[in-house]
Amino acid sequence: MLQVRALWQHRWFRLGTELIGILLVLLAVRAWLQRDMATGSVPELQGKLLSGEFYSITTDKRRPLLVHFWASWCPVCKLEQQSIQSLSEDYPVITVAMKSGGTNEVIDYMRQEGLQFPVINDPAGVLSRRFGVGGVPSSFVIADNNQIVFRETGYTTELGLQLRLWLAHYWK
Repeated sequence: MLQVRALWQHRWFRLGTELIGILLVLLAVRAWLQRDMATGSVPELQGKLLSGEFYSITTDKRRPLLVHFWASWCPVCKLEQQSIQSLSEDYPVITVAMKSGGTNEVIDYMRQEGLQFPVINDPAGVLSRRFGVGGVPSSFVIADNNQIVFRETGYTTELGLQLRLWLAHYWK
């Protein structure tokens, strides 16, 4: 008993224990946020892009593919948007503007922010529900076999998304 008390009083042991506790809480929150997100085969995703073109994930053969859900009112999405813009210049990316207003509002937002990645507007959240997205930003990486191999809710770094896209290329 005395050894445990002495160990607990040691600064580094206490710090390590607290860090492990925080990590466990963060992992539990992440699991809770992702509990309803789609897994396995990619759900149907189709609609009109802001550019006016029709998009369908079943006819988009560019793989691996990043499917990214975001909202104009989301401050975390705003922090991540330049990473998505940069990724869209080197990787196949399709984004969905979830509950961000009408098409003209999303077009104005994209113009104001200087963004040019492809967007399907989802004003009622229909596409978002199909993917089980409960919060934004949410990202899915789709492999060559049309399987969701990575999914994430919350802020993700550009490097983290690049790594997931690279790994998905080798996913079997």
